[in-house]
Amino acid sequence: MGFLGYSDVICDGDKAIVYLGYNSMMSLKLSHGTVTQTKRGALRHSDIIGKKYGCRLSTLSDKGYVHLLQPTPELWTLNLPHRTQILYFADISLITLQLELKPGSVVVESGTGSGSVSHAFARTIAPNGHLHTFEFHEQRAVKAREDFKDHGISHLVTVAHRDVLEHGFGIDFTVDAVFLDLPCPWRAVSHAKKILKTSGGKICSFSPCIEQVQRTCEELGSLGFSDISTFECLQRNYEHRTVILPYPNLGTKTVSRDDSKQASPNPDDSSSLQDTGIPGTSTEARQGDGATDIASGTTTPEAGKPLDRQGETDREESDRNEGGSQAKRPKLCEGAPQDNKKGNSLNYPTKCAVPWKDMPGHTGFLTFATLYILPGGS
Repeated sequence: MGFLGYSDVICDGDKAIVYLGYNSMMSLKLSHGTVTQTKRGALRHSDIIGKKYGCRLSTLSDKGYVHLLQPTPELWTLNLPHRTQILYFADISLITLQLELKPGSVVVESGTGSGSVSHAFARTIAPNGHLHTFEFHEQRAVKAREDFKDHGISHLVTVAHRDVLEHGFGIDFTVDAVFLDLPCPWRAVSHAKKILKTSGGKICSFSPCIEQVQRTCEELGSLGFSDISTFECLQRNYEHRTVILPYPNLGTKTVSRDDSKQASPNPDDSSSLQDTGIPGTSTEARQGDGATDIASGTTTPEAGKPLDRQGETDREESDRNEGGSQAKRPKLCEGAPQDNKKGNSLNYPTKCAVPWKDMPGHTGFLTFATLYILPGGS
């Protein structure tokens, strides 16, 4: 199985991505009789062949398990052997968009490196496009050619060992787009102009330093390129969690029968006092058996009842006369926290997100330009 299509079953000779855990993966080229050691335990390739992509497989010790994933250019970027510094899919996606690549496009890449961008280009221009990639380091060019063959995309990619800064691209046809990943990209702009189609050919240059960007933009402008723009593609990852927070305790509000059924004061009754809410001074208490001394403001308790219990006793008798004490039971304010059966305050979940303190990435600038040449122009 290659990088251009999807398959359900893993076959002998396929390359699979073994997912070991968060931010931990490895690539395997499967072969009968081979055993690979991982941090989760040993994996027998014969046990993997015939399984379906996406399944979970236990290791030989049964103390751990892995997931078998189908390779894609994105996963290969995270697992490839680094022969050079590479671009990741955040930058690659922007390059593919701005160069307007599509099936059938013809693209030139200078600086093959580890082949991260090449795999993404090959998938985008398939099935009838073509990628011409150039690498000045001979061993890296040979290794990249082997990777493209193993991954089933060699019919879409031509690898050449050539220093384009000194000798140009050496092709006699026009292409839709050119991608430069070179230490001195401004020296290759004139060579790129010769092979770009004049009706909107696209060029992209990747540079880690802003001084390189400045010189490249100057060269692009002097050679008649238009729509020159530079981007820095940054990616920020967040860690999100569900946090349990308690409901705030805003207190309780007592709703009693006294609030809704207060006796109206009789203006003719000189002994009628406004209810102050103090035990022993309510209307019910004044109408009870205990006599009220208006001058002193004290209440004489009924015989056999303590003075400090007078108000409570009067309320109990009033509740019995009114048909029970349910109306006197305090009620909570609307929206106040309530307790569950165990007596613990109820909580509510909420989502929160915190950015990673350290994020993988690199400083890099992507410069894009378009070539338009009118008939009779140069």
